[in-house]
Amino acid sequence: MLDEKTAQNAMQIILHAGDARVHCMNALKAIENSNFTEAKEEMKRANDEIVKAHRIQTNTISAETQGEAGDYSVLFAHAQDTLMTIYSEINIAKRMIKIFETFDARLAKLEQKEKEDGHE
Repeated sequence: MLDEKTAQNAMQIILHAGDARVHCMNALKAIENSNFTEAKEEMKRANDEIVKAHRIQTNTISAETQGEAGDYSVLFAHAQDTLMTIYSEINIAKRMIKIFETFDARLAKLEQKEKEDGHE
C-alpha cells in the first residue's frame, strides 16, 4: 500500500508539472501570434512550476537514499514520467521561441529591404 507522504508528493509533482504544461502551451500560442515577450513570460512561469515539481522529486528520492522506507509506487512513477515529459516539452518550446524570433527578424529585414527598393 502506498504511504500518504509518497502519494502527496506524487500528486504535488503532477500538479506543478501540469501547471508548467499550461504555461508552456500558452507560450506556444503566443509564438503563433509572434508575441515573443508573452511567450518568454509564460516560459518563465512554466520553468518556475517545473522546478517546484523537480524539487519534490529530488527530495523524495534523497529521503529514500538516506534510509527512509520507500516502496515502489505506480503513482510516483507516473508523476516522474509526467515531470520528464513536460520538461521535454518546455525545452522544445524554448528552442521554438529562439527559432521563430530569428525567422521573424529575418522576415522583417526582407520586408524592410523590399520597401526600401520600392517593391511594396
